[in-house]
Amino acid sequence: MTRWPGISQFNLTDRVALVTGGSKGLGEAIAAGLASAGAKVAVVSRHADEAAAAASSIADEYGLATLGLACDVTNPDDVDAAVVETEKALGPIDILVNNAGINIRGPINELSYEEFRKVQQVNVDGMWLCSRAVLPGMRKRNWGRIINLASTLGLVGLANRTPYATSKGAVVQMTRALALETAEDQVTVNAICPGPFLTPMNEPIAETEEALKFIVGAVALNRWGKLEEIQGAAIYLASPAASYVTGSMLTVDGGWTAR
Repeated sequence: MTRWPGISQFNLTDRVALVTGGSKGLGEAIAAGLASAGAKVAVVSRHADEAAAAASSIADEYGLATLGLACDVTNPDDVDAAVVETEKALGPIDILVNNAGINIRGPINELSYEEFRKVQQVNVDGMWLCSRAVLPGMRKRNWGRIINLASTLGLVGLANRTPYATSKGAVVQMTRALALETAEDQVTVNAICPGPFLTPMNEPIAETEEALKFIVGAVALNRWGKLEEIQGAAIYLASPAASYVTGSMLTVDGGWTAR
């Protein structure tokens, strides 16, 4: 018998993960990463066909049970139903990845209040509702991992991003507060703060002068992040290896916030 658990701490076999916004971009990468470590994964998206396609692709690649579900994370009934369906099909939810999010850019005087509120509803209210829905089961079993996708824009500012930066700042504080609230039940709550990744959300601006100037001038590694580069952080925070980590913000940003 070895003295140290080592790499076995990252084994997620028989764990069940629910990933919101899991049909594309960082969410799909995270869902696939968790499956690669042995987790059974439920992929949630507003679009049933996209969720089903992502779940099927992950199942084909890793040979594990998966589930694709349509769910509007801002609708409490949808969220509760997604939790029930996941647990019926795959088992009790051990890991929640709150990834669903939107971004509406622009100067404050050119944005409507409705646009500002829409970003908060998806990025903040949705995380709160999903966390609330899975917590009773996690607390009962004295084991759980909640991983929120915040952003480096929850830690530093950027012009013309007031809706998104406000929402991600709220996610950072929600993560800290909920970590303290759930600690006695051995449920950890952490956030990943991605920097500029080339996601479907960012593709429309990827080649703009503003974006290229930002990437070359501000990101230490001078490039966009690749989707697979988020997987290690998610696997770590979901695993027993991170059992003593809660209320933390893990930046994966190419060195942007180090400057």
